[in-house]
Amino acid sequence: MIKLENISFDYCIKCTVCTIYCPVARATHLFPGPKQSGPDTERLRIKNPELVDESLKYCSNCKRCEIACPSNVKIADLIQDAKWRYLKKKFRFRDYFMSHTDLVGSIATKVSALINFFMSLSIVRFFMEMFLRIPMRRVFPKYNSRTFQSWFRGIKKSQSSFSKKAVYFHGCYVNYNNSSLGKDMVRVLNAMGIGIEVPDEKCCGVPLIANGYLKKARKNAAFNISSLQTILSDDTTIISTSSSCSFALKYEYAHLLGMDNTKIFNRVEYITKYLYNRFQEGMAPKMKPVNLRAAYHAPCHLERMGGVIYTIDLLKKIPGLDLVILHSECCGIAGTYGFKKEYYDISQKIGQELFRSIERAEAEIVITDCETCKMQIEMNTPYEVIHPVSLLAKALDQ
Repeated sequence: MIKLENISFDYCIKCTVCTIYCPVARATHLFPGPKQSGPDTERLRIKNPELVDESLKYCSNCKRCEIACPSNVKIADLIQDAKWRYLKKKFRFRDYFMSHTDLVGSIATKVSALINFFMSLSIVRFFMEMFLRIPMRRVFPKYNSRTFQSWFRGIKKSQSSFSKKAVYFHGCYVNYNNSSLGKDMVRVLNAMGIGIEVPDEKCCGVPLIANGYLKKARKNAAFNISSLQTILSDDTTIISTSSSCSFALKYEYAHLLGMDNTKIFNRVEYITKYLYNRFQEGMAPKMKPVNLRAAYHAPCHLERMGGVIYTIDLLKKIPGLDLVILHSECCGIAGTYGFKKEYYDISQKIGQELFRSIERAEAEIVITDCETCKMQIEMNTPYEVIHPVSLLAKALDQ
């Protein structure tokens, strides 16, 4: 019997705009496109699960099909759900350690100098490609020598002096790889008279979902929902500097994992939307000119949330910033997708138009809201890539 919750694909009007907009379908014939892999074949899979199409695994879950869909069909969710429900999953150590970021990160930060050194060696990357199927050319982010959480514990008392507070869900990347972004975020909000509270948290679950560890993703989601509910007060907002973390907390928890996140849903805001609203309330900090020409790349998940306009408007408020807004293109990395040998060439091909548009912009730096977009762009272009919050921190007149 077909369950009512399984017929959302019936809203598909077969216009194929999702396939035209799909970066993977443009890059390889191995993926027929979101319409065929999603709504079209979901009808067949419900009748007979053995009719599952192996091409499902090529979907990067970038959500661009859902951005384009005029009928609001959750196409990428249909594909992801089918991928892990019907396809036989093989255990790969590579997928395990790339998805269990808290486990790996907590160890790596303790021996960060050693890890960073060995990951820079060609011979190490050669063996990773041979035995783990991680492309030798793929550049990994470096690990911090100290987690953001441990740094924040040292300044936690200073945040109690602020009457207005925000709850910061920092995510794995800030905690283990780029604590300076978290520090910049604290600086900016403190300069606006806003204090920070940091809850206990686990990985948002995006890499776990991407690699099929849905049971673990649900456990993390349940922990995060409970932790965030506990720390929330009547007037606080949950903010994140990761567009993918924000998307997971608001949408992936409910749509893909089936978790009840209603108590936090309306309290979660991506950082640039939060800052934009505070600026509108007259809370903008004093800023000095940055005198930079910058190209802005909008991440796919932020586009799916409708949050790009807030980042652009916020950047336009930074004095001395000559902003070039790049045409909307997927960078190709899609989280852990571009770290896998079987998808690496597709990932690189997807990103070529974006890399060319960055070169044409003749900018000094590139700005993006997504950590993996940053990794992909820095690996394929000569430009430094920074987060909007870090640029705001540079502009603070202090």
